[in-house]
Amino acid sequence: MTSKLFSPIRLAGLELPNRIAVSPMCQYSADDGSASSWHLAHLGTLSGSGAGALVVEATAVERIGRITHGCLGLYSDENEAALAKVIAHCRAHGSAKLGIQLSHAGRKASSQKAWEGGKALGAAESPWATVSPSALAFADGWHTPSAMQVEDLDRVRMAHADAALRAQRIGFDLLEIHAAHGYLLHQFLSATSNRRTDEYGGSLENRMRYPLEVIRAARAVWPKERPLGVRITGRDWLEGGIDLDEAIAFAKALKSEGVDYVCVTSGGLAATAIPQIGPGYQAHLADAVKLGADIPTRAVGLIATPQQAEAVIAEGTADMVALGRAFLDNPHWGWLAARTLGADVERPLQYQRATPKFWPGAAYAEILEKSLVAAE
Repeated sequence: MTSKLFSPIRLAGLELPNRIAVSPMCQYSADDGSASSWHLAHLGTLSGSGAGALVVEATAVERIGRITHGCLGLYSDENEAALAKVIAHCRAHGSAKLGIQLSHAGRKASSQKAWEGGKALGAAESPWATVSPSALAFADGWHTPSAMQVEDLDRVRMAHADAALRAQRIGFDLLEIHAAHGYLLHQFLSATSNRRTDEYGGSLENRMRYPLEVIRAARAVWPKERPLGVRITGRDWLEGGIDLDEAIAFAKALKSEGVDYVCVTSGGLAATAIPQIGPGYQAHLADAVKLGADIPTRAVGLIATPQQAEAVIAEGTADMVALGRAFLDNPHWGWLAARTLGADVERPLQYQRATPKFWPGAAYAEILEKSLVAAE
């Protein structure tokens, strides 16, 4: 049986060789937003992972939009030059199509790196002032953001467009805007974090207004033949927060603005809103948005095995899957999936000796994997 996971998909003018994407994952290893040697090693490895697409981590469109001091940015010439070097390296040695996720953390900015606790920066840690649609802190002990004024709205909107232009110059194949996980655009969308009384607050139409303005600004400068995607939330897991009906309405609006796909995730808006997690726990959200908005979707969230990913695509639950920590655990997860599902995937010439055609050990590795699965 031919694998559906390894069938190609076309988004705008770009064809991806398979339905697998490496999720954007923060590395907290940048210097004032500029990519480092860690990014060269990390992204260089994943560009040859067997995934059809590799999406660079949430990348701040302005300095105060970074989550942490170590977060990647694309707001300066120095940022652009450093990231261009990394992407040139990926193109030279990998086969994945390359994307970047643009983001603004809003009230979740000025925080510690994940391995330092992930809380708001203390006074001795060089914190910075944050912004949000309303002056509501993310959680107890977090900085209270300033409610965005007209000049803030204009600046951040333009910052997204400027970063999109920088991404175009670098040569990214696709662009993704982050409107989920409790970051700025998500803060506008949810009634629990947006208490504005102007045209950007209140009704769903008003709460969608600013995120759509940002997407429109990016779409205006991003080439039509290159896909534009948006990561959205399917559910806030909060009373009064975004539900599937609102997520579908937003996805419909995005489609009308020329967005080519949405990646459907959930949660992140409040520290107390924790979903019940299990294998593929968000895939049903991608399914509902796909059916309700008639737009290509990417499922994400505890998709770990090749069989699980195959089922998501084969059953029509989503058009693509994104895996994050599975690729950190096994940077060649795409090769594993291809071998498991009897598909072909491009590998660097230097590594082709590890394919079943040239290496008998591949068969033993497969037997071992099956025995380990059976033992669980």
